[in-house]
Amino acid sequence: MEVACLDLEGVLVPEIWIAVAERTGVPELRRTTRDEPDYDKLMRWRLGILDERGIRLPEIQAAIAALGPLPGAREFLDWLRERMSVVILSDTFQEFAAPLMRQLGWPALFCHNLELGRDGRITGYALRMPDQKRAAVRALRGLHLRVVAAGDSYNDTAMLAEADAGILFRPPDNVVAEFPQFPVARDYEELRKAFAEASRP
Repeated sequence: MEVACLDLEGVLVPEIWIAVAERTGVPELRRTTRDEPDYDKLMRWRLGILDERGIRLPEIQAAIAALGPLPGAREFLDWLRERMSVVILSDTFQEFAAPLMRQLGWPALFCHNLELGRDGRITGYALRMPDQKRAAVRALRGLHLRVVAAGDSYNDTAMLAEADAGILFRPPDNVVAEFPQFPVARDYEELRKAFAEASRP
């Protein structure tokens, strides 16, 4: 039996923080895990900007509510779910994800949680567990499941390496250069082909 493990942002939906940057007019928030491999450093930097600018959760949720899946993402996900179980492994937060999960047909999602003040200010975040993407893939393989994983950023490469087969989807050139061992798919048709190839016995 096979399981697909997919990143969320950049694979199925747009980058949430880029949408927040555009809505709030704070270009510094465009920085993502495509640019910064240290997730804790990135999040502490983001929270500092949110606090400094007085940006609270409702404003972020409003930016997310205006997003939809990437063109072709829902069709790809439906195609994949006909062939294997699918789990979304994301470094987003439960408080961000619900509107996007609804549009994707409520796939299984493992992610993190925010820590909030009563005024809607984001005071911190709680990781579900350290290195959760790699740990989830390792646990699934421990159940004698074959895992094929796809992601786009630095924070996905441990998951791809732990899987039986890993695929980069629309990655930036810097990630491709640093991780040449993973095949690259540039669109959903190529991603379908990569999954079909990886799932052959």
